[in-house]
Amino acid sequence: MLLLLLADGCEQGDHAAYGGEVNDPYYQRGKELLRQGRNQEALGAFLKVIDKRSDDAPESHLEAGLLYQQYLKDPIAAIYHFRKYLELQPNSRQADLVRQRIDAAMRDFARSLPAQPLESQAARLEFMSRIDELQKENLQLKEELAALHQGRPNPGSPDGAAAPDADLSPPATRGLRLSPVTAASPATVTKRSSTARQPAAATASPPPAAVRRHVVAQGETLYKIAQRYYGSGAKWPEILEANRDVLKNENSVRAGMELRIP
Repeated sequence: MLLLLLADGCEQGDHAAYGGEVNDPYYQRGKELLRQGRNQEALGAFLKVIDKRSDDAPESHLEAGLLYQQYLKDPIAAIYHFRKYLELQPNSRQADLVRQRIDAAMRDFARSLPAQPLESQAARLEFMSRIDELQKENLQLKEELAALHQGRPNPGSPDGAAAPDADLSPPATRGLRLSPVTAASPATVTKRSSTARQPAAATASPPPAAVRRHVVAQGETLYKIAQRYYGSGAKWPEILEANRDVLKNENSVRAGMELRIP
């Protein structure tokens, strides 16, 4: 009953104030995909509305929160989007229902922990603090991945170039020790220069691009895997197309599968 009331609230929201959002092609596409039961694709559409409209997409935040909570079973992401909705629409008709959703998501997350953090008031406060930390870390990681994926320049540099000492490596590779590049000796430089002047017998073809492999963990979806490697969950169809030999559709992902990441 709670979900039906929330869904009804999405349909009958304040169109006068947020008409631009509900008329957005991605938002309408997301609603149509929901009606077809294509939940993962619908989530991608709502996230595109949020990316495009920033803080003018409360209804898309609400839809994303519901999908994260019910379909992807990701209570942390659900709480983030529910809170964004309340931040943008604190006095809406379904605000109380959204707060109930947040409490439910917190209980879901608590059940996944070894202890029972809601047994005392002190533990509850500690739990709430941990939720906030996880949300901040999640948001920071998304921003870093988005900047890396888009090749965003360093705003602090005069010419817009990336800072020379900035760590632009993906988070998964940070902290790894890389072999230093040694300077070539004069003899080596001379040999290379001489070789470069000689006509090549044949043009060497570039080495094939390395194909990344990913072993699916319990609870992972194509959306989560695409978000990890590309910084955008909306790119999950690329992984699906690269693994058509083992995946019939986006819902056939199983723990232990080894997938190619193009």
